[in-house]
Amino acid sequence: MTHPETASSSLFSRLTGRARVVRPSRDVVVLHDVTKRYPNGRVALRDVDLVVPEGDFVFLVGPSGAGKSTLMKLLIRDELATQGHVVVDGDDLAQLRRRAVPRVRRKIGIVFQDFKLLPRKTVWENVAFALEVTGTPRSRIKPSVDRVLALVGLTAQAGQIPTQLSGGEQQRTAIARALVHDPRIIIADEPTGNLDPVISWELIQLLLRINELGVTILMATHDAEVVTALRKRVVALEEGRVIRDELGAAYHRED
Repeated sequence: MTHPETASSSLFSRLTGRARVVRPSRDVVVLHDVTKRYPNGRVALRDVDLVVPEGDFVFLVGPSGAGKSTLMKLLIRDELATQGHVVVDGDDLAQLRRRAVPRVRRKIGIVFQDFKLLPRKTVWENVAFALEVTGTPRSRIKPSVDRVLALVGLTAQAGQIPTQLSGGEQQRTAIARALVHDPRIIIADEPTGNLDPVISWELIQLLLRINELGVTILMATHDAEVVTALRKRVVALEEGRVIRDELGAAYHRED
């Protein structure tokens, strides 16, 4: 089954203003009655229900150990739920055959707190590698990488290696790598955790721009100031349970 978007209405086209896709709203992430119990008996998630429509921007908040990272691991199928269903873009992850996992993962771009860049590769090579490992033809890699580096403002740094970059530039490289395969969802795990407030805000603005063009964003963060300023959807976890799911919310409950 093909989606309504075509090559001309890819994320690159939408970001550069050449095309804009209008699709009926649908749910791209669904967790139903999800519990995750590890072999040592620790329960990381308990009876979690969560529905994320396409194009949503969701902040995942809560103390360390609340279950945010486990939830993200379930979405990229690094872990499987002990019970319940995890559905990403229509695929029930527990029912996926092994050979289908890479296809689903290509729908998700992942941004980490510690960047996870390859230290001996240049900015351009780091981004290109995300396409090379999926077997993308070489003729498509160069234009795709060039476009996405322009979008995140790193064309001039394309030939530099990570140690030559600032922290903000390293995280922009990581965002470019997450974007280059045109994902439906971006999962960002504390993406501003190692950055100063000014650089953090610039990166948040980049994520907002991507979100405004239809990409769903799930961002785990401890940055109360950013969450409260943006007033997006906030899903709060505590001891593995969703204790709050609120639109237009602050980091902390406002009673």
